[in-house]
Amino acid sequence: MTVHVEVMDLVARMKAAEQAFVLATVVRTVSVTAAKAGAKAIIRPDGTIVAGWIGGGCARGAVLKAAREALADGEPRMVSVQPEDLLAELGVKPGEAKDGVRFASNMCPSKGTMDIFVEPVLPHPSLVILGASPVAMSLAAQARQLGYHVTLAAPSADLVVIPDTDTLVDGYALGELTQTRRFIVVSTQGKGDEAALRAAVTIDAQYHAFVGSRRKMAVLHDKLVAAGVAPAALDRVKAPAGLDLGAITPEEIAMSILAEITIERRRGQRNSTHIAT
Repeated sequence: MTVHVEVMDLVARMKAAEQAFVLATVVRTVSVTAAKAGAKAIIRPDGTIVAGWIGGGCARGAVLKAAREALADGEPRMVSVQPEDLLAELGVKPGEAKDGVRFASNMCPSKGTMDIFVEPVLPHPSLVILGASPVAMSLAAQARQLGYHVTLAAPSADLVVIPDTDTLVDGYALGELTQTRRFIVVSTQGKGDEAALRAAVTIDAQYHAFVGSRRKMAVLHDKLVAAGVAPAALDRVKAPAGLDLGAITPEEIAMSILAEITIERRRGQRNSTHIAT
């Protein structure tokens, strides 16, 4: 089995396991370089190269830096490692970017040029829904269509139909969740509100929301604080969940929640010339 095949096999396995990593591919070389066009490497978030090879120290530092940045913002990068005299001819300094390419200096005696495409591969964002209400069911179905990894937690006795989810949990003890960006919605709507909220606020997430009125949330807030839950944890819960779209039906309410989550998910990823997918 070739190194290339081994790398791509590991890529498939890591994607299936919802693990974050960078796939770095050498796309062009000029003169003498340790790696040649087509060489690939898999880089974990901690900077470990777990498979493949893209050359030695001449390119490694620049690629690892680009990998960290790519995992942070989800955007791919092109890195060009060149000798300083060629960088001077291009009018760029090491670390500068031009026409979408980040340049780095090759200090090795070979003085070759290597262009590397750095592609982040991120797990699907995770939507965790607590509750078996009609809004919860609709939220799960719509979120799956938008590419979320959906976990729904509710007592099995509360489920009228089997929800469209990736993971179904009986009760509110969620256990281990996927290591990715998380969004938490409590949609119990009268059945297990306190237990679900207590579980929800223990989960690290970018977004916490409760499907219910501000008044109801205020009552639950006071009850849970009296029971020993930290006020700060409850204060970050958005209630009512979703954008104010005038939604009435469960499907419309679910849509308003996903619209609000989309704003949080895509914050900082859009500008005047780019629309994130």
